[in-house]
Amino acid sequence: MALTIEEAGLPGVLLIKPDVFHDDRGFFAETYHLKKYTAQGLPVTFVQDNHSRSVKGVVRGLHYQLHYPQGKLIVTIRGEIFDVAVDIRRGSPTFGRWVGHVLSDTNRHQLYVPEGFAHGFCVLSNVADVVYKCTEFFHPEDDRGILWSDPDIGIPWPIDTPLISDKDSRHPLLRTVAQDLLPCYIQQTP
Repeated sequence: MALTIEEAGLPGVLLIKPDVFHDDRGFFAETYHLKKYTAQGLPVTFVQDNHSRSVKGVVRGLHYQLHYPQGKLIVTIRGEIFDVAVDIRRGSPTFGRWVGHVLSDTNRHQLYVPEGFAHGFCVLSNVADVVYKCTEFFHPEDDRGILWSDPDIGIPWPIDTPLISDKDSRHPLLRTVAQDLLPCYIQQTP
């Protein structure tokens, strides 16, 4: 089985389109295959899987961990979401830029969000189940975020009345976060 992996608009953020085989019984798709994914540059080790269920209009994010950064491989197994990655690495040439893609149980696309990026999504369908693999464990003491509606980032969330948790509504604007509380950009050498 083949898969297509392409840059998703920011360096390191990848849109993955696995092969899906349909017949009159339904479909079959590989959602992760270590050898195939690592052959195309994805991290070798995922240490934690998470499953999130949300109703229409929910916005989650923008989340990151500083001392224990997480790369995330996101897939929607039910419903449809608008999934977003924001480069928050100080010193990065794309600092503050974002990219968003629709992930659904229909298109079966996946988004890989690398370490150093904030991640969030909003639910476009009545309900959505989102599963994501992480390259690092969740550390509650290291849980951080950027305000989902930060006007300097300018994400045009495709919903009218978002449902936001109290925690997510209190995240700071990116420009107000102390530099030592943001991940650092490390230039890759060829």
